[in-house]
Amino acid sequence: MTRNQMLVAYMTICRKEFIRFVRIWVQTILPPVITTSLYFIIFGGLIGSQIHDMEGFRYMDFIVPGLILMAVITNSYANVVSSFYSAKFQRSVEEILVSPTPSWVVLSGFITGGVARGLVVGLAVTVVSLFFSHLHIYNAWVSVSVVVLTSTLFSLGGFINSVLARNFDDITIVPTFVLTPLTYLGGVFYSIQMLPAFWQRMSLANPILYMINAFRYGFLGVTDINLYLSYGIILCFIAVLAAISLYLLERGYGMRT
Repeated sequence: MTRNQMLVAYMTICRKEFIRFVRIWVQTILPPVITTSLYFIIFGGLIGSQIHDMEGFRYMDFIVPGLILMAVITNSYANVVSSFYSAKFQRSVEEILVSPTPSWVVLSGFITGGVARGLVVGLAVTVVSLFFSHLHIYNAWVSVSVVVLTSTLFSLGGFINSVLARNFDDITIVPTFVLTPLTYLGGVFYSIQMLPAFWQRMSLANPILYMINAFRYGFLGVTDINLYLSYGIILCFIAVLAAISLYLLERGYGMRT
């Protein structure tokens, strides 16, 4: 394929993915906004009013970055896993596999769709947070780069889950039993400095901890984890998951009969 043809193929997949989640915004964008609003009210408003400042910030202000990133993670993952598995289930993915479109172009299109939904939901949650918090940005470059990288990482994770899934139940196992626990234990609602030494060390094995702390640094300028280490962890995971995704796609694993 020529460069222009690859660009057309990429933009076609991106357009399809974007229209897909925007068309059903009541199911894809509105629910996470409502859910996060409840977190703001219950944890930030009711419980947070009983908690002293966290690292020099109001508890509500402290949890806002984590809640925004949690919504981005969940929706980036969900968009790709549901979209690509649906293409498998409907067997429309076979049309893509037999086309001359390179695997990396196909993967990039689906990942861009996941990132787009993650960022749209993240922006919507950020707007809602303004009603509860005096939001300010300490470092805009860090905030934007971390949210894009994190969204990319979990879009790749969703892609791998969709390729390996054998039925619809399989696409809910990872979000339910892996993603949700790691997110809640990733420092969204607390600083790991509050934990005993043993659990602080255990928390360091949670990759989401690094993402949330880096994103919180972009907003508040405070972090429990070295910022460069956080970037290194995120980039390493992206590289590994991208390599696995390309391998599975080129082999047609779970897609070719």
